[in-house]
Amino acid sequence: MAANPAVSAPVKPSLTLKRRLNASPDKVFAAWTKPETLARWFGPDECTSIEARIDLKVGGRYHITMIVPGDQHDVMGVYREIVPNQKLVFTWHWKTTPERESLVTVTLKPDGDGTMLTLLHEMFFDEAARDRHNMGWLGTLDKLEKLFA
Repeated sequence: MAANPAVSAPVKPSLTLKRRLNASPDKVFAAWTKPETLARWFGPDECTSIEARIDLKVGGRYHITMIVPGDQHDVMGVYREIVPNQKLVFTWHWKTTPERESLVTVTLKPDGDGTMLTLLHEMFFDEAARDRHNMGWLGTLDKLEKLFA
């Protein structure tokens, strides 16, 4: 009698966003990896203050604090892969839910005189978390695009 095929684990929700930016890959990479630049654009529109701490090395940690009206949000994680001007891979979790760790991959490809950015955020806890992050990332990428306008 043949063995039953293994039942695969449910697939965790993910999202992929693409954005063409009017800047070279090295400038876009710097926007993601220099704390003073990241603090100028990161977070959705309602953010009033952003503080970023970055230890840019594999195994290094980052911590971003975003102030929105009436609340503070802290996101943090560990860099898993760093390819200058091409790719960043880092874990992602909110201070309030450290058990809900997900993974973000930012890929940068030259596109004429600009850069095509692809953001893959995967391993969300559930679809509701993915949908909230989708809205946050869209606002965040809008601000990154304005940085290079």
